[in-house]
Amino acid sequence: MVVLPYTVAFLLLSFLQTVKIANSQSFIGINYGQVADNLPPPPSTAKLLQSTSIQKVRLNGSDPAIIKALANTGIGIVIGTANGDIPGLASDPNFAKSWINTNVLPFYPASNIILITVGNEVMTSNDQNLMNKLLPAMQNVQNALNDASLGGKIKVSTVHSMGVLKQSEPPSSGSFDPSYGDLMKGLLEFNSANGSPFAINPYPYFAYRSDTRPETLAFCLFQPNAGRMDGNTKIKYMNMFDAQVDAVYSALNSMGFKNVEIVVAETGWPFKGDDNDVGPSIENAKAYNGNLIAHLRSMVGTPLMPGKSVDTYLFALYDEDLKPGPGSERSFGLFKTDLTMVYDIGLSTSSQTQLLAAAAQPLVLAAATNTSTGTTNNNSSTSTSTTTGTGTSTSTSSSTNNISIRSGNGSNKVYLNRIFYLGLLYGFMGLSLICFFSFFLVLSWYPHTLFKG
Repeated sequence: MVVLPYTVAFLLLSFLQTVKIANSQSFIGINYGQVADNLPPPPSTAKLLQSTSIQKVRLNGSDPAIIKALANTGIGIVIGTANGDIPGLASDPNFAKSWINTNVLPFYPASNIILITVGNEVMTSNDQNLMNKLLPAMQNVQNALNDASLGGKIKVSTVHSMGVLKQSEPPSSGSFDPSYGDLMKGLLEFNSANGSPFAINPYPYFAYRSDTRPETLAFCLFQPNAGRMDGNTKIKYMNMFDAQVDAVYSALNSMGFKNVEIVVAETGWPFKGDDNDVGPSIENAKAYNGNLIAHLRSMVGTPLMPGKSVDTYLFALYDEDLKPGPGSERSFGLFKTDLTMVYDIGLSTSSQTQLLAAAAQPLVLAAATNTSTGTTNNNSSTSTSTTTGTGTSTSTSSSTNNISIRSGNGSNKVYLNRIFYLGLLYGFMGLSLICFFSFFLVLSWYPHTLFKG
């Protein structure tokens, strides 16, 4: 048929459009730590980030050189106040205004600052004075933003460790430590009233360190495993990340704040450590981060929050060679300081484009074959299962064209299936528009012919 070549053209154009969509994934962020003495210049890092699908960067502080280097890149920037600033921010509104005047106003909006985190893991610091002053500090920072007419544009929150949960297993029983009482409730009321996220640091790596069985490692790395059943919901979780995130959701829900957005402020896996460290390796780090990225790209979500991906900031952009503690603390970086990858998890936009181009080629061949010979493609049933961090899993089955795409990371399979369907959707939408306008033109040119009498 004459229409088939046009169908092929629309499918190809639509598929190319999905490349642009795939390279713009706002849910992928990264932590840019600076406890190091060998980091590349901020402008070089800005160029590196622009060559990846990373769309957001979290700074623990507010280094003006970095904020300025990220200007006009469109990359979302999270900046933070130090824990030591909290007493001053809480007691003196003018200090909060000065902080905004120094760290935000000179750079915004050219530098796309989206969130200010007041302190880091304060609630689990055991510093009662700091804990009591956290909410007043956040309120004063919010008020300073409001006074600068930025209240609805830049959010304010704080970052928590998983230690704020009293219970996390099973995920449906997730709950906050009651010792935080009204302090946690006040923070959640602030998040809800200002539309700011609840930021959490889930690390399946640390969960594995406390339970080093092989099945736990597979569960933490998104690898095939028996799963963990949530006895309350009868949901089987297939990975630790989803289980941990859903435990946080359940904790929020139990306090009446299920509509507060969850943001993963940190998560990662070290690629090396000391001789007695359990878990760090290139293989494990690549498996965790690569499979996590594929899971986020699939847009499956978690069992309790399906159909969307939680904004997730990988830890970390570079190693921080001056950090104290075991060797693993200095070995979370995805990139070396010479800007090359420690290991490849598919963040480069060029590698994604090549992967999607490989996926498009079978579409062209299949369509061309149909046009010339009228043959049909064999279909195969593809089953996709996703695992979550508290013990439940979801699986979806679908019939897809029998196209096999090989790459260095098999976790791209779900991602490519989604891109394939998105390409088809755009193609058929284009064809539908052509049919609609053609019909409209016919009605305009020949109304007396179509509707006699």
